Amino acid sequence: MHPVSAAFQVEEEISTLRQVLSAKERHATELKRKLGLSPLNEFKQNLTKSWQDVQTSNAYKKTQETLSQAGQKTSAALTTMGSAISRKLGDMSSHYSIRHSISMPAIRNSATFKSFEDKMGNLKYKVVGPRGDESPADSVTPTQENPPF
Repeated sequence: MHPVSAAFQVEEEISTLRQVLSAKERHATELKRKLGLSPLNEFKQNLTKSWQDVQTSNAYKKTQETLSQAGQKTSAALTTMGSAISRKLGDMSSHYSIRHSISMPAIRNSATFKSFEDKMGNLKYKVVGPRGDESPADSVTPTQENPPF
């Protein structure tokens, strides 16, 4: 067989195969439509299957376990911190009468409150920066003697 005629024959076969493939794709689409399988439903099924595959992967399980442990440790730490703050506030308020706690001067002048106030002032200073009417050279880090508010 001559190379030119062989090339022509291969091109005809390719064309025929494309027509057969196209007809089979139309037939498959029609069957899916009859079965109620739309492209959107297929996409949903593929997405669901992919998500199930991810959830069963070792990497996902390890990450989920690590995050769960971190959440538990964080929760425990926050609970402990909350209890400590409650105890400290309870200790402070037990030394003062209701009359004092209403006006709050005794609590406000306590070492714990001053330390807390200094830390909050320093935090505010770090977030907000110096007061608007001061240049950075004039600004001083806030302390109890130089409160930021």
